[in-house]
Amino acid sequence: MLKPYACHPEASRGRLFDENMSTFRSPFQRDRDRIIHSSAFRRLKHKTQVFVEHEGDYYRTRLTHTIEVAQVARTIAGALGLNTDLAEAVALAHDLGHPPFGHTGEDALHVLMEPFGGFDHNAQALRIVTRLEKHYADFDGLNLTWEALEGIAKHNGPAISDRGGSHSYPTREAMPYALKEVDAMWDLELETNASAEAQVAAVADDVAYNHHDLHDGLRAGLFTDDDLCELPVIGECYEVVDRLHPGLDPSRRRHEALRRVFGVMVEDVIAVAENRLLSLQPERVEDIRGMEGPIIRFSKPLYQNLKAIKGFLFTRMYRAPSVVAERQRVTAMINQLFPLFMDDPALLPEDWHEDVARARLSDNMRVELARVVLDYVAGMTDRFAIQEFHRLIDPTA
Repeated sequence: MLKPYACHPEASRGRLFDENMSTFRSPFQRDRDRIIHSSAFRRLKHKTQVFVEHEGDYYRTRLTHTIEVAQVARTIAGALGLNTDLAEAVALAHDLGHPPFGHTGEDALHVLMEPFGGFDHNAQALRIVTRLEKHYADFDGLNLTWEALEGIAKHNGPAISDRGGSHSYPTREAMPYALKEVDAMWDLELETNASAEAQVAAVADDVAYNHHDLHDGLRAGLFTDDDLCELPVIGECYEVVDRLHPGLDPSRRRHEALRRVFGVMVEDVIAVAENRLLSLQPERVEDIRGMEGPIIRFSKPLYQNLKAIKGFLFTRMYRAPSVVAERQRVTAMINQLFPLFMDDPALLPEDWHEDVARARLSDNMRVELARVVLDYVAGMTDRFAIQEFHRLIDPTA
């Protein structure tokens, strides 16, 4: 039932290391399963989405966010006749490279790594699935298909672009070293769009966090239902619930309204994609990759409304005084842990000492050592980073 412009598993460009085909699973199903069984995926359970993992049991973590993204991606991909397994695999892998403390940790590591080749969580996700997962007898990493690697690298758009973007670079030379390494191993055609399945994963990410950050912000008391009723789309959804269910219990009223917001976003993406696909008539996946921009996106009116919602969340949630105070505290932890391991790599666990020894033998010892330390620190969960800070730096903090 796949459309001609979908990624067909039998037409996959294969894996970096050849493997026999599975009897029961397609290549993209195997990609998905390997990601779920990886150590990096399990660690997402204790990594920040917005609130640091220990702040409450009901807030989203990076893992629950990822599961929600994967669910949305399967829904949209299925409605459009795309490969749901590949869309799900990219969605499940899209945040594997996030360090402890979410974007706060990423910002801190980006500054610390500027002299050593930079840091970007998308590039780090590629490093994880091609090098850092060390469980298989015949290769490092997960040996994912070309299509899955491409999706991780480019789901937010071309990785090399003069149009700017949060995860695009003007030239290959400007890319983080982790992205350069993978590109040198296997050309991911970084100047082009990703497949429609990977684009679905990117939009599903927006749908998921726009929805669940509203839930988490309300639970944290950073704003109220009345505040949300002043926003486009959300206010209309509350009005529908009040008309259909007058006097509804506040928590049920909230849930009913926000699930409608969720539905508005998903239905908009599907409708826009169906119209664009009908108009442009792509005949193969290469047609999708060669287009001027993404084929999977929100309509312009909804995009503008979501910008207003994101602006509200930025002011009232992401930069709320309590969140900013926590950001400062955990940034200070990263800023002390990283140089501590750089100055004394013997503090790293024993199974990292071989990597340290290899770094010391390289021509760019300081750079290679920094990259080893980065891999270790970026792989930490929130709770482990806090534990290590207490153990090694400040037991009284």
